[in-house]
Amino acid sequence: MKTTGDIVVIEDDPDDYEILLGIFEEVMKEKNYDNRVIVFEDSVMALEYLQDCTSEVFMIISDINMPLLDGLELYQTVSANPKFMHKGIPYVFLTTGAAHKEHVYKARDLSVHGFFEKPSSLREYKSLISDIMGYWQKTLVPFA
Repeated sequence: MKTTGDIVVIEDDPDDYEILLGIFEEVMKEKNYDNRVIVFEDSVMALEYLQDCTSEVFMIISDINMPLLDGLELYQTVSANPKFMHKGIPYVFLTTGAAHKEHVYKARDLSVHGFFEKPSSLREYKSLISDIMGYWQKTLVPFA
């Protein structure tokens, strides 16, 4: 498993954006991970970045409920792109408790790598991000 590369986070809520950025900074420092975290507040901008980027992408973490292009549509577009098709980049959803069951089922049907609810406390949020990062840093699944 490739453990280096950018972590692309797509989160349109400014408050959640700031919280996530702070949590990632803490987790990266504590776990000694050196991935660069890039956060986008707009799914279309994230898609443009992913299509044009020349750096390696380690993981994508996305909200589902976003204007213009929701997380499920973004996942389908990214996973259909030949540039990413065989790289097996982990794509994880991180969304509010308001997630509808149909989103969970649709994500499962699309073979999304993970679907998590945003925790209500900072401690739980940090623990979740640490667990997600730890899993993908240690898995032996052969991604390109």
